[in-house]
Amino acid sequence: MKVSRDTVGRESLEEKRLDSNIKIGFIGFGNMAQAMVKGLILKAVLPPKQIYACAKNWEKLCGNAKKMGIQPCRSVKELVEHADVIVAAVKPYLIQEVLEPVKNDLKDKILVSVAAGWLFERYEEILAPGTHHISTLPNTPVSVGEGIIICEEKHSLTEEGYALFERLFRPVGMIQPVDTKHFGIAGTIGGCGPAFAAMFIEALADAAVLHGLPRELSYGLASQMVAGTGKLQRATKEHPGAMKDAVCSPGGTTIVGVAALERNGLRSAVIDAVDRIMKK
Repeated sequence: MKVSRDTVGRESLEEKRLDSNIKIGFIGFGNMAQAMVKGLILKAVLPPKQIYACAKNWEKLCGNAKKMGIQPCRSVKELVEHADVIVAAVKPYLIQEVLEPVKNDLKDKILVSVAAGWLFERYEEILAPGTHHISTLPNTPVSVGEGIIICEEKHSLTEEGYALFERLFRPVGMIQPVDTKHFGIAGTIGGCGPAFAAMFIEALADAAVLHGLPRELSYGLASQMVAGTGKLQRATKEHPGAMKDAVCSPGGTTIVGVAALERNGLRSAVIDAVDRIMKK
């Protein structure tokens, strides 16, 4: 659902979109911000010189910025002056503190939040009226262009602004709008899921090593199997149960393994993990 708001900044942003001069700035440069920047550079969405970042630790920021070829800024105000699209990527408890001094400067920009717990209505309480903003939750695979970016359906971007948002971030991952009610659970699956998948890859590789396969080869096979299975489901939209059945021949090896996983509670463990996160 797009919230009807004024169109401050619409023309300037659209003009910059058309001549490819858009600049993006990251307030905070931790793991998620760096993953997003790596994806943007890998997919050639923007040249590094059009990407800015600021962070509390200046020396660390400069080191990371130099490695990526992006522009470090000493302050949030400096970053906002340079960038058209601002990504708020600091810890959630710092959001109000870092945005308050520049909230009037943000009115002609697009603000993209990646801070957990900060949704549309909460931003409306701290931002200047007319600010164009959208709340998202990306996951770390955006760094290789295979991420998920959950975004709240309720936002205040103009049509042109949302088109720009999609143009910038669709190359690094699937953009999935969800209603506010389901933003949390969608973000949990997308954001926490990579940790669960990594544990499964590690366990599968450990089993392979137990039976003599070299470690690096074991990781490679397990990772590609997970990536390929996910792509197959997305391409065919087949029920995961049907995909499992297709590999399980009567009395065969796969069904023996499936039965062992069922006896050890794989599904219930995963469901319980997500349920505990949502109740945290």
